[in-house]
Amino acid sequence: MFSFEGFMRINLFLRGIYRIAYLNLLWIAATVAGLVVFGIGPASYAVAAYIDRWFRFGETPPVTRAFVGHLRTHYWRSAAMGWIVSAAAAIAITNIFLATDWILQFANVLALIAVGIVAAYVFPLMAATDVRGLGRQLGTALMIGIGSLHWTIVATAAVAATFWLLANYALPLLFLFGIGIPAAAVGFVTRIVFGRLVADAAAEELHTSPPRARETTRVHAHLARGKSQ
Repeated sequence: MFSFEGFMRINLFLRGIYRIAYLNLLWIAATVAGLVVFGIGPASYAVAAYIDRWFRFGETPPVTRAFVGHLRTHYWRSAAMGWIVSAAAAIAITNIFLATDWILQFANVLALIAVGIVAAYVFPLMAATDVRGLGRQLGTALMIGIGSLHWTIVATAAVAATFWLLANYALPLLFLFGIGIPAAAVGFVTRIVFGRLVADAAAEELHTSPPRARETTRVHAHLARGKSQ
């Protein structure tokens, strides 16, 4: 028989599945409401912000209210980021099919991979860090993806395997989890990466400055702000 703790773990897991599915539906609704062009960036930011606070700090506020709040935060900045990423992906894909030289095609395939890495990490970066400026955010997202390439590959493989299983055995579920699964995978990666950055910042501060009263446990990190500050 299951223990009470076992039932609680199952309940926690099922509630997590519900949140991911509901975030997926909210992402679709916000993207469609924004006619895709004005919705995909803010919707992606809202999902990334909610998952970041959930995975790193265990915060699970009401999904709809939190999503709408994140959607309104930095709306135009996240919309512009969506335009940049979408335009870059469209250019790379077009060049892959139109280029006559295989070297150019290969270069655009590499460019498309880089765009995919940026698209995966740039919205969590915007939600969780103090990095400002679209150019710096794009560059930092690429650095995070390449710097944690092993985790990026593991997350990509896990998402691809899950999509293959759903496509072959439960196709309708792709509608419920098509965005939520990749967002959750990226959330697990950024939880590890940002956690290490905060730990490194704490260690650096302890080694570079003597402890003072009321400041011995305070951590200032340029990345991964939140309860660590």
